Amino acid sequence: MARTSLQVCAVLLALSGMTCILVSTVSTRWRVSSTAGTIITSTSIFEGLWMNCIGTSSGSVQCKRFSSMFSLAIHIQVCRALMIISLILGLLSCIVSLFGLKCTKFGTSDEHTKGKIALSGGLIFILAGLLCLVAVSWYAAMITAQFFDPLYLGTKYEIGSALYIGWAGSLLAVLGGSFLCCSFKKKKPAAKSGAYKYNYQDPENDFKQFKERKETSVASKAYV
Repeated sequence: MARTSLQVCAVLLALSGMTCILVSTVSTRWRVSSTAGTIITSTSIFEGLWMNCIGTSSGSVQCKRFSSMFSLAIHIQVCRALMIISLILGLLSCIVSLFGLKCTKFGTSDEHTKGKIALSGGLIFILAGLLCLVAVSWYAAMITAQFFDPLYLGTKYEIGSALYIGWAGSLLAVLGGSFLCCSFKKKKPAAKSGAYKYNYQDPENDFKQFKERKETSVASKAYV
């Protein structure tokens, strides 16, 4: 029962993490224009992996998709690839984990085999979370480096909310995958057939039994 509860909690954590990763991937707030050192704050610029947007103080937002993938910076292209691979691995791990849960009737009925399948699903969840963690951390590092670079003359940006969602999602995915891996128990090795079993006997017990038999024999002779 405890193993089943651990597996269910692990899958729910991992699914929550993958949902956060999906939200982070499609979000347009990976970086937000900084208002530090500027006088005009009526407009704000925020960008994601797929488009950039301009928002005004009146609430209107205009977004435009990036015209060409090859015109983007290298780190944006790599982050796109990492997030997409993370989502694909997350979908795969969800399917694998369903076959490995003890409470499901899919696939095999052998508990040890199900444990191995659940272990595989947990490892894939961990890998998906790590890929997302690398993507959001690299993107945040580039924002920080440009912000504090005095020679950078472009628009200064700050870390957007999508990166925090990505960090939370990667943490939940890794945590859920780890719990799923912990639910796997190794099969105890069976005793070999035909093996000699040695029964240990305490020498003191043997001496006591010998002494009692001897005293009984002497007493019986004396009685005769």
